[in-house]
Amino acid sequence: MGIKIIDLGFFEPETIACFLIETGEGPILIETGPDTVYKNLTGSLERYGHSERDVRAVFVSHIHLDHAGSAWHLADAGATVFVNSNGARHLSDPSRLLASAKQIYKDDMDRLWGRSMPISADRIHPTVDREVVEIGGVRVQVFETQGHASHHNIYLIDGMLFTGDAGGIRIKDGPVFAPTPPPDINVEMWQGSIEKMRMLNPSALYLTHFGVYRDVREHLQRLEDTLLGWTDWVGTRLKQGKPEDVIVKEFEAYFRSMVEDANGSEELYRKYELADPAYMNALGLIRYWKKFRP
Repeated sequence: MGIKIIDLGFFEPETIACFLIETGEGPILIETGPDTVYKNLTGSLERYGHSERDVRAVFVSHIHLDHAGSAWHLADAGATVFVNSNGARHLSDPSRLLASAKQIYKDDMDRLWGRSMPISADRIHPTVDREVVEIGGVRVQVFETQGHASHHNIYLIDGMLFTGDAGGIRIKDGPVFAPTPPPDINVEMWQGSIEKMRMLNPSALYLTHFGVYRDVREHLQRLEDTLLGWTDWVGTRLKQGKPEDVIVKEFEAYFRSMVEDANGSEELYRKYELADPAYMNALGLIRYWKKFRP
């Protein structure tokens, strides 16, 4: 079984990946990236000797547009889309998903994400926790991992774990960040998902943002430390009575300093901002405090 990391070239290299896995029945994909880079995806498939119509199945970690925004193309071409059961209805009818995203991205929606079209129900496979899917001799085990989103899965294949956003964001030798955008962040549930990943004891973590890492225990500890550190950082300022817009601005500076402290270049900071915009992390944690810890 071969795994190929496809860099989707989302404005910068090494910001969004999907993963091509060869099976005895044709290729499968983990993640799709957004519609805006679909041509980059199909171009990479062609370089590996495949067309979009060869893809038998797509496993998306969750329905956010940077992870599943191109799934409809592949479904139209004949693939089955595997998705957490909490997200399946939003692939059939993406109107609520798009309305929620527009509240955050406003006039930048088209530039960032492009189109999102409904997927026929007969092309969607809603998953359940610990389900096993076998395709062409490749065994994919599904694990629900809430915390980043209520509709999040990770996938275990031959001891390797494809983590979506539940496993955090890490680019090159930069820091491990916990993407905390609104509206679903639940810190306690995410800690449970991190513990689930530890218990699976994978040999490697394949991160959508970005690449493969084999220092699994250290990575997951850094992820949890960042998640709890950011949560406390935002909570402290809310308790001080600071306005939300001030907290967001201060967090943006804090975020930049964390990348710089890891000997990050301006180029690396741009990649982190594309993969995990600082202002969204702040907004998601503000919402978490107001919803769960008022």
